[in-house]
Amino acid sequence: MAKLRIKKGDTVQVITGPKENKGKTGKVIAVYPETSRVMVEGINRIKKHTKVGQSNRGARTGGIVTTEAPIHISNVMLVDPETKKPTRVGIRTETVERDGRTKTVRIRVAKRSGKDI
Repeated sequence: MAKLRIKKGDTVQVITGPKENKGKTGKVIAVYPETSRVMVEGINRIKKHTKVGQSNRGARTGGIVTTEAPIHISNVMLVDPETKKPTRVGIRTETVERDGRTKTVRIRVAKRSGKDI
């Protein structure tokens, strides 16, 4: 299982897939590392048929619900916060000294602009 470089809350752009999704940008809602998939807000929307039932207040629930489905992580690319264009993600390691101890910290870097993410 590879280490994923896209995290929850990142803004990503869809680079491949169905033409109704290709080129769209959205915020990552959830990341599923075991299946290498991400759920992006407003992307890969599906209609789900749910059984009609009643909530404990007596309101009817169910019917056709539109929701997002996960998309493979290779089909999305992180959007560079500076240029607003898709970019690859690199990792830079730094040693930080806190309370007399040195700690190695991994920092995500946008390859397009070189800025920290």
